[in-house]
Amino acid sequence: MKFDIIIIGSGPGGYVAAIRASQLGKKVAIVERESLGGICLNWGCIPTKALLKSAQVFDYISHAEDYGISVASPKADFKSMISRSRDVANGMSKGVTFLMKKNKITVIEGTGKLTRNKKVQVTDTTGKKKEYSADQIIVATGGRSKELPHIKIDNKKVIGYREAMSLKKQPKKMLVIGAGAIGVEFAYFYNAIGTEVTVVEYMPNGLLPREDKDVSKEITKVLKKAGIQVLANSAVEKVDTSGSGCTVSVKDNKSGDVSTIKCDIVLSATGVTPNTENIGLEELGIKLDRGIIQVDEFYQTNVSGVYAIGDVVPGAALAHVASAEGIICVEKIAGHHPEPMDYNNIPSCTYCNPEVASVGYTEAAAKEAGFDIKVGKFPFSASGKASASGAKEGFVKVIYDSKYGELLGAHLVGSNVTEMIAEIVTARKLETTGHEILKAVHPHPTMSEAIMEATAAAYDEVIHL
Repeated sequence: MKFDIIIIGSGPGGYVAAIRASQLGKKVAIVERESLGGICLNWGCIPTKALLKSAQVFDYISHAEDYGISVASPKADFKSMISRSRDVANGMSKGVTFLMKKNKITVIEGTGKLTRNKKVQVTDTTGKKKEYSADQIIVATGGRSKELPHIKIDNKKVIGYREAMSLKKQPKKMLVIGAGAIGVEFAYFYNAIGTEVTVVEYMPNGLLPREDKDVSKEITKVLKKAGIQVLANSAVEKVDTSGSGCTVSVKDNKSGDVSTIKCDIVLSATGVTPNTENIGLEELGIKLDRGIIQVDEFYQTNVSGVYAIGDVVPGAALAHVASAEGIICVEKIAGHHPEPMDYNNIPSCTYCNPEVASVGYTEAAAKEAGFDIKVGKFPFSASGKASASGAKEGFVKVIYDSKYGELLGAHLVGSNVTEMIAEIVTARKLETTGHEILKAVHPHPTMSEAIMEATAAAYDEVIHL
């Protein structure tokens, strides 16, 4: 069978690219070895948010008295939470199936492999192979949990994020390796429903160490207060799974001391590894750097007619990045003139409670880049809406260029800040200045007022501090 475009992988990069290509009049096929929607819809973004919502509701009920409501002792039903999460994921995957039919996209079930002459060999679950050809091929095979060389993921006692969403029994004690977004989200979820959680992070800053220093400090303080033990500037040296649980050896990077922690489950959350093995890349001579496919600004590899997007190419392994890359890629293939991605204007979100959202330069990075900056910070403790909502933790921090008023970056910690960050992303895209943000009337009372107030603080015009 011959297609204009074949896409290998149906995650948020692949299926979005397929739909956009179909809208542009292309005959499209998508190859998927598991469920439509990829890791994001089935084992990542969507089901984790369902779990986190369950944890948030449980937390609300547990603190109902703070809102003047009396509730009998609530109990977290772990199996029901997991079941709800899987139902949400299954519903979303069915939604992608509908979109494939609506847009007349051929879905080919099986494992895809690139072969010569712009062909894709697909092996189904029975081992039967069939070949398809296309004018253009897009690799969108995504990623999986990164495995540390000395800590083997056995999917039983040492698990990745996928297994963390489908455990049959709630662990009493869990150790999380890595304090990035995945590690922090799962640490929050399990801690909120009663699991004793320890997070071990190699970098010294604490939780979310790649965020602005003030953000990392704040979220570490809040989640420590909630009961999560945080061991920063530390490394897991060994995990012994020979007993009934896990015995974990943790080294303090500063002192060199090694301590032992016992737990039921170890969650490895140290990042994502691209799925680029055994799909024919080396045979075609496609350039790789440590397993990551090298592409140009429109996602063309060094081999004509072969493109790559999402977690398999350089850049942040985020669903919204993959989707945007997919759209840019197929629009370029279709002869349009899309604007290349601005990777310095990609929002990052972590869905613990309070949430974390950021975009652009951190304060340290802005200084390092040579900017003379104005920094404004507004705490939610001074926000009327935050006080009324019982969500006074966190702040909005904005960074402006002193000379031109350019909005260099923003860093938010607080309730629903993942919904607020889009204002900053849009403002930066439109090259909005600090004075324009300041004079844009924000509704009262809202959490979003804090963006205006933080900007006012940067320009020494803040009213409510």
